[in-house]
Amino acid sequence: MADVLLSCAFVNLKPGVGKTTSAVWLAHALYELGLPPLLVDSDPAGSALRWSELSGGFPFPVIALPVGDVHRRIDDFLGGRQAVVLDAPQLEDHARVARSVMRHANEWIVPVTPAPIELDRMAPIQTEMSDVQSLRAEPARTAVLLNRTNRPDATRTGPDSDAREVLAERGFDVLDTQIARLDLYAQSFGGPVRVQKTAYIDLANELLKRQEGV
Repeated sequence: MADVLLSCAFVNLKPGVGKTTSAVWLAHALYELGLPPLLVDSDPAGSALRWSELSGGFPFPVIALPVGDVHRRIDDFLGGRQAVVLDAPQLEDHARVARSVMRHANEWIVPVTPAPIELDRMAPIQTEMSDVQSLRAEPARTAVLLNRTNRPDATRTGPDSDAREVLAERGFDVLDTQIARLDLYAQSFGGPVRVQKTAYIDLANELLKRQEGV
């Protein structure tokens, strides 16, 4: 793999958990912080690429790569960029593609809504991640991003706090940044992304600091 500072993939077993929204907003945050990324849409649905088209284009390249050898092809598109954000398809339907994405990325992020049904799905995700780690020369960092939370910041009580506790007990690293349930994000598909002063700037900074600690 080329000398990339951050290669981040959003992964989950299921669709509809906010992978594409998070990937697009994080890519814009990295751009805003002076680290223009390559955004890789590996979901056959092509939502990230379509979003870029509808909005008149993002200020960084977006490529569609819904193939089973993503990890072998990405270097051909980097062009010296130090950041890559990958929108992976759901593992349950497109395991080969999603696993290839995970073989490339050095940071795997699992967006999770703090609800019991979502937390219950985390055990099979752990199994998938363990299987892919065995295929890598070096282990990837893994983290959970609490998404569609009741509050914008972490609290000591309430559903968000309970979810953090459950996930930590199960061995997951939960990011400090969390993404609140806001129309700003939920209704943003197809439009321009204005990322200043949002949680995704905080997320980008947190991920970069994590990478510095490798």
